[in-house]
Amino acid sequence: MLKPCFLYFFIFPIFLLLNSGCNRHVASKTPLVIYPAPPDTARIQYLTSYASSLDVSGKRSALQETVMGQDLGMPIGKPYGIATAAGKIFICDATIHGLNVINLAKKSFTQFVPTGKGQLKLPLNCITDKDGKLYITDAGRNEVVIFDANLNYVSAIGKTDTGDHFRPLDICVSDTKIWVTNPTSNKVNVYQKDSHQLLSSFPDSSVRDQVNLYNPVNIYYRNGKIYVTDFGDFKVKIFDEQGKYIRSVGEYGKSIGQFVRPKGISVDKQDNLFVVDAGFENVQIFNNIGKLLMFFGGPYKGPGDMWLPAKVYIDYDNLQYYKKWVSSEYKLDYLIFVTNQYGPDKVSVYGAIKPASVR
Repeated sequence: MLKPCFLYFFIFPIFLLLNSGCNRHVASKTPLVIYPAPPDTARIQYLTSYASSLDVSGKRSALQETVMGQDLGMPIGKPYGIATAAGKIFICDATIHGLNVINLAKKSFTQFVPTGKGQLKLPLNCITDKDGKLYITDAGRNEVVIFDANLNYVSAIGKTDTGDHFRPLDICVSDTKIWVTNPTSNKVNVYQKDSHQLLSSFPDSSVRDQVNLYNPVNIYYRNGKIYVTDFGDFKVKIFDEQGKYIRSVGEYGKSIGQFVRPKGISVDKQDNLFVVDAGFENVQIFNNIGKLLMFFGGPYKGPGDMWLPAKVYIDYDNLQYYKKWVSSEYKLDYLIFVTNQYGPDKVSVYGAIKPASVR
């Protein structure tokens, strides 16, 4: 019979080997894909993508699979909205009636599927505020569902204010207000952030010559401006905080600078506007006066391309986790996340880059 001490020294190293992070291999998804293509100066680099938990935690080694079996991972089903906070990525996924949560520091992948008062039916978009609260638009229960930084249910808003005429699609927040797109009424609802009281909605149809919204889907707030994707008018329309129309970007058409199926939007610190077009399957970038700067992506043929993209999200806080994928010729300015509802790359990560020699 083997002595206990012998068993310890025989089994313990195997246990460490099977559970060691160095024996889990993340699949390489790092071809050098840059936009625009040479000889133009590169502005965007494709960095990596996520399709399942295995792209976060890594695959089991051959030895681990022999002993523990194959790890099939948890797939990302049909993502739409995406947001980041405190080193985590939150991905709305209609197939699980919840969110996929990636913890970048811990390299972990979990699924957030709340029950009880926080139960989700059709989570489409999400955003976090400076306190870490998570706001989720649920087009199934017709409410915005709110959770605290620890993912505990806080409250829900919207349905009791507008009854059956509320179907929230996207949301943005400031220090004092919440804006929610409501295509049922073709308006944007404005709520007091603290009390969740409905303050107003815009455009105001009673105002003469008011610019209307015909199918408001996605929304973004920055520097006192509200950007709204009007899917029914093939434009991104810009308003001030009081709902007064400022201008629009784009028009219907099949040329660059025009839109076929505009969806997710985001704005960087230079007030450049990023617009997903699910028809072109790319993201177009416009400057602060609406001039087209460039586009990236395209119908899926390989990494960096897109397959029915839905949302674009800009992040300045998690650069350290992605610098390893940046070509040595460049330095990383900020991150650009794009969700794809189909294809092998459900969440693609790009970097806004500058030549390494430029300060």
